[in-house]
Amino acid sequence: MKRQELIISILLHTLFIVSIYVFQGVIFPHIRLAGFVPLLLPIASTGIALYEGRYYGGISGLFAGILCDVSFNQPAGVFTVLLTMTGLIIGTMSDILILKGFVTYYICSAAILIVSAMVQMIPLIIQSIPAQALIYTAIQQTIYSLILAFPIWFFVRALGKRTDRVAPSGRTY
Repeated sequence: MKRQELIISILLHTLFIVSIYVFQGVIFPHIRLAGFVPLLLPIASTGIALYEGRYYGGISGLFAGILCDVSFNQPAGVFTVLLTMTGLIIGTMSDILILKGFVTYYICSAAILIVSAMVQMIPLIIQSIPAQALIYTAIQQTIYSLILAFPIWFFVRALGKRTDRVAPSGRTY
């Protein structure tokens, strides 16, 4: 029975990440707010890490990072490493240190969005694009993404509140 629950949980998380990817890469580029497209995958993987712990956080961060690298014109692997590490760190902190709640989720989401914006700026700074314009764009994109973090929170929390789950480590929660 536990194996079925684990498979269902993995499928639900995969479906969630893929649906967020579709929103980020297909739908929101056509619904630009002041010309900006939100970053949703870092928010989703951060929320999963917070509510599910380091195992699901690391795995979802890896999957979301690969999808971000596929959809952005960044050097290969940058978002994969960033989101995997973020998932592992936030997941570990949520297992032993921080409270799992909306405020924590929002703070973690804001932090990862700021770091993601800085990562996106690095190749553009090398191309001599003015830093002021990049910072303005990063702030606008972060605000737009944080607005959408609220509805994502309901789904992340619902995935995290499922009872009688089994973590990939074999522990029962």
